[in-house]
Amino acid sequence: MYEPLNADELNALRRIDTATIANAIEHFDIRSNTDGFMGWDIRCMFPEMGVMVGYAVTATLDTTTHGRVHDREARFQMFEAIDASPKPVVLALKDVSSKPRHGCHFGDGLATVSMRLGAIGLVTDGGVRDVDTVRDMGFHYFSPGMVPAHGNFGFLEAQVPVLISGVLVNPGDLIHADANGVVTIPNEIARDVVAAANEVLQREEEYRDWVNGDDFSVEKLRQR
Repeated sequence: MYEPLNADELNALRRIDTATIANAIEHFDIRSNTDGFMGWDIRCMFPEMGVMVGYAVTATLDTTTHGRVHDREARFQMFEAIDASPKPVVLALKDVSSKPRHGCHFGDGLATVSMRLGAIGLVTDGGVRDVDTVRDMGFHYFSPGMVPAHGNFGFLEAQVPVLISGVLVNPGDLIHADANGVVTIPNEIARDVVAAANEVLQREEEYRDWVNGDDFSVEKLRQR
């Protein structure tokens, strides 16, 4: 179990964009460069909100199976997990329904309760709704898109590993997301990522300055 980041450490992560964080993680050689980030199917719905950083609380849901009887207990287990988790919390919700493009399991009601308990946003491969209200609340949405109806709404399990857009998210994983997309930061390197990311930013700035300077040529670029 890793010690959660403190407020200053979390704020430092929020000042860096997700693409740079993804580049920085590569330097630790802790996982494959093709793992740990979600695809373009998980969209940032509110890019104006900037960076979202928090610890995962997970659940699975099914809103499109007709006649299925849902156990309300799983929803309250998720609420209890938010309350008990290191803060801030990012919900990672997996749609396991038979018609995932029609699944919608999150709106302003759940956002209100989740925020009250310490959540700041949601990452899901299911649909969301109430976008204007949720945006005004300041709650982040990362989702494939909007669906207007909640269908046969129901949670199935809470605090289980979930696979979202090819990324296995476990309860307690550190999630970093913005308009560039979503990555998980391995907890064992979380305290070192900011320094590595700042080095990435410095190298990129120096590279752009060189490309835009008088000494640039294709041949010199080939030699770098």
